[in-house]
Amino acid sequence: MTSAEQRAHLQNQIWKIANEVRGAVDGWDFKQYVLGTLFYRFISENFASYIDADDESINYAELPDSVITPGIKDDAVKTKGYFIYPSQLFSNIAKNVKNNESLNTDLKKIFDGIEGSASGYPSEADIKGLFADFDTTSNRLGNTVKEKNSRLAAVIKGVAELKFGEFHGDQIDLFGDAYEFLISNYAATAGKSGGEFFTPQHVSKLIARLAMHKQTSVNKIYDPACGSGSLLLQAKKHFDAHIVEEGFFGQEINHTTYNLARMNMFLHNINYDKFDIQLGNTLIEPHFGDEKPFDAIVSNPPYSVNWIGSDDPTLINDDRFAPAGVLAPKSKADFAFVLHSLNYLSAKGRAAIVCFPGIFFRGGAEQKIRQYLIDNNFVESVISLAPNLFYGTTIAVNILVLSKHKTDTKTQFIDASGLFKKGTNNNTLTDDENAANPGHIQQIMRAFDSKDDIAHFAQSVAYHDIVAENYNLAVSAYVDPKDNREVVNIEDLNAKIEIAVEKIDKLRAEIDAIVAELEA
Repeated sequence: MTSAEQRAHLQNQIWKIANEVRGAVDGWDFKQYVLGTLFYRFISENFASYIDADDESINYAELPDSVITPGIKDDAVKTKGYFIYPSQLFSNIAKNVKNNESLNTDLKKIFDGIEGSASGYPSEADIKGLFADFDTTSNRLGNTVKEKNSRLAAVIKGVAELKFGEFHGDQIDLFGDAYEFLISNYAATAGKSGGEFFTPQHVSKLIARLAMHKQTSVNKIYDPACGSGSLLLQAKKHFDAHIVEEGFFGQEINHTTYNLARMNMFLHNINYDKFDIQLGNTLIEPHFGDEKPFDAIVSNPPYSVNWIGSDDPTLINDDRFAPAGVLAPKSKADFAFVLHSLNYLSAKGRAAIVCFPGIFFRGGAEQKIRQYLIDNNFVESVISLAPNLFYGTTIAVNILVLSKHKTDTKTQFIDASGLFKKGTNNNTLTDDENAANPGHIQQIMRAFDSKDDIAHFAQSVAYHDIVAENYNLAVSAYVDPKDNREVVNIEDLNAKIEIAVEKIDKLRAEIDAIVAELEA
């Protein structure tokens, strides 16, 4: 079986399990049990592999807990960030899962033990609360202990049967792929809320490539509204590991999604000392302000959400918003996220931000913020995308690329609204490196890289021309759409009309003659 076939087989299996075992429970409500169980298996196998250290004489899963010394535990937590006793490993729980009448309480003790193992260590904040949404006593699982245990056992049994192989190399990637596959499917079926925590992989690829373009290394990468971490992980997936030197940083306001993001980091083999995901409201309780500025920022913040804005008079003095001299409207926080990202961006870096299109042409405070961005030469590109690329919305959004190291004062506009592959539920961007027939992502990146003017697709516009347009940054204001109307030759058309009229006149004369004969 090829790697692609193995992945497809695993994905079909895991989605089947996810749907079969949830019974009458809503898939969205049940997602944390499937995702949490997959995560539990991953960290168990990851930890056992670390202890075994490729020594065939050691099988950690078969050791008694009593052989674990404080020194072994201390060293393991310092390295891995957590500790799991042999009896707590997923494989040992799965062996007797059907006959365990105290399964739900046993799992609770195990999860508390794993989280508690990091207490007092540098990894404590990264581990604490990871299993908070895996509530083994929840009535979502059933009304009785027996019902709860039955459903938990079904999930564990299903995840145990997934064939990941030995815990090395490609098998590690399979865990991460399976997790993202599950998250994307849950997002696709969750309506509007799905789009709030997961950016489709094909769009994530484009955003990551824009932010990382031509950077041989970045100190770290940051997402101020990171959802489940999908945007951050594209940087790891598509660039060599050494390019991101200090790791992956993000902030998320939703507690459940914050936990998903941290699990996602572990599942993609990013150790606790290489990521820092924080919980909280980025706009009013920002983390990482004391960090060095970020060389790469990727973001798909919520569109046009309410925020406190001018109701908090201190915000206009905030270092993030003060330079623009005005706050984003209270009912539309979009530019608040943009200014936040700009403030956190290093002098050599780029930020690629998904934006609601209205912010690029509306007046008022948003126009003043656009003026600040253009007057200070921070806008490198505005890219309009096709509609229906994201979960939960059919809107054709834009990507705003910010830079503090532009070499000229022009701003590039790319109309990629016609680049998409039609899908059943959502459209997609293709990713094909074929030089003769490049995919959608390659076409956008080539134009972004060259900054060449391309008829009906890309235009680099001088500063004074944007000022003349009252700082309108809508792509349609600068890139003329291709006229797909059929060109008509009027002379040919008139000649054809004359011939048609002659035929009609002749036909009428023949009909009149026939009628006259009948009446005679």
